[in-house]
Amino acid sequence: MLDWVEYRSQLVGRIGEIAKLSPGTVQGYQALSTAGAKTNHLDAKTRELIALAVSVTTRCDGCITVHTAEALKNGATKEEIAEALGVAVALNAGAALVYSARVMDATEAYSKA
Repeated sequence: MLDWVEYRSQLVGRIGEIAKLSPGTVQGYQALSTAGAKTNHLDAKTRELIALAVSVTTRCDGCITVHTAEALKNGATKEEIAEALGVAVALNAGAALVYSARVMDATEAYSKA
């Protein structure tokens, strides 16, 4: 497995390099990233738990290290994190089922053609 703390530090450094080369890109990302927090419809812990579930479904190690640290900082427990990850697992299985249905639909369409 990764040294997640060191990986986050390296990642932040590289993103800093990108920010110098393409500041608008990183500023745009930061605007998207902080937009939800401004409405306060969800608390920070809930947003971070959602981010962890999405991190798993998108297979993003950078997202995992950043949002794990933030979830813990905002009071998430191991149990809450595990439950959020359970949602990600279920969703991935559900997505595979939905796309399996699409394959069957395509199979039927090609069989009739």
